[in-house]
Amino acid sequence: MRKILIVGAGHAGLQLALSLQSAGYDITLLSARTAADIRGGRPTSTQAMFGPALDHEREAGLNLWDGLTEAVPGCDVSLVPAPATRALSFYSQWDQPSNSVDQRVKIPAWLELFESRGGRVVYQTVTPGDLAPLAARHELTIIAAGKGEIAGLFERDAARSKYTAPARHLSALYLDGVEPGGDGKDPRIDIIMAPGAGEFYAMPAYTVTGACDLFLLEAVPGGPWDLFSDRPGPEEHLTRTRSLLADYLPWQGRRYARAEPTDAQANLAGAFTTTVRKPVAEVAPGAFVLGMADVVVVNDPVSGQGANNASHSAAIYAKAIIDRGDRPFDREWMQATFDTYWEHARHSVRLTEMLLDPLPPIAQRCLAAAAEHPAVAKRAIDLFPYPADVDEWILDPVKGEAYLESVGAGS
Repeated sequence: MRKILIVGAGHAGLQLALSLQSAGYDITLLSARTAADIRGGRPTSTQAMFGPALDHEREAGLNLWDGLTEAVPGCDVSLVPAPATRALSFYSQWDQPSNSVDQRVKIPAWLELFESRGGRVVYQTVTPGDLAPLAARHELTIIAAGKGEIAGLFERDAARSKYTAPARHLSALYLDGVEPGGDGKDPRIDIIMAPGAGEFYAMPAYTVTGACDLFLLEAVPGGPWDLFSDRPGPEEHLTRTRSLLADYLPWQGRRYARAEPTDAQANLAGAFTTTVRKPVAEVAPGAFVLGMADVVVVNDPVSGQGANNASHSAAIYAKAIIDRGDRPFDREWMQATFDTYWEHARHSVRLTEMLLDPLPPIAQRCLAAAAEHPAVAKRAIDLFPYPADVDEWILDPVKGEAYLESVGAGS
């Protein structure tokens, strides 16, 4: 039985640990927090999970919330170039619905499931200096802890990393009592793009208190939506958001008139710099560890790719480990495993960059066409579950114009 150490008990680390546990591997999991710590803490993400990533969870038997959380069939996208002004709007549905389960619910449940199946969990904070002796006792050490100094072991890949500072300041809040959006007939993710201000996302979710709604505000640093750097509590967070929505997105603001935070820890604020890191770190001469998920590919949440990439990364790494058989997990294998994951993740980085930067002319043309042509609207929202399509039309002027012509949306 091969001995594997996974440092970090977030989405990626736990999905990988549980998948390998089911395949008969001897897994040790290091977690900085207990299940109770996580349940009682603040949320760490907004995690809209799309069909292909949810398929990975279901294949691993980890879909514990099907039937509890609301299945979200589609997405509404709006462009707001000035306060209270919608220039365009379109709605379409995915082939598979999405959902959002608060990681304060998902991670503790998976952690307890891993332990109930006989998994070994060591609760401690791991520093870079701890890794050499830990790695020496295991055939493979995987780092799945994307925050803190341990991620600094992995060198920034300058050729693949466009940003050196956060392009957005983030804030999110889990709420009860939100009125339905759209036509009120089906749940949806609302995406509102306001050039110069930021982006607003709203969606149904499931949290520690049950079914709820959440929103994520992506504010351009120093812009009119950048109001939460002091990290207020949930009630003050909601007060400021109501004021912002009344001025900029009044049709959304009306939904929050009776809303209340789901719990006393229901909000978060922070920022991420979209970054790609080299996947292998040497922790002692000849001793290497492999990074996964947001240790090596950090995406700003504007593209909704973080939790989805965690799931894809875990599925790809699990397959690579199982396919390796009894052969050594050497540096070449580690690089090749990341390269397989990068074939997916590179497209999510491109999607993130498109949404963070001013939209190029072809992307503007495609979104305008989406408001008039259902086929274009469907292809636009399918970028979230299938980001590999991003360079096949919406970011390529030649391919984009040819596609628009083919659906009768050409100039």
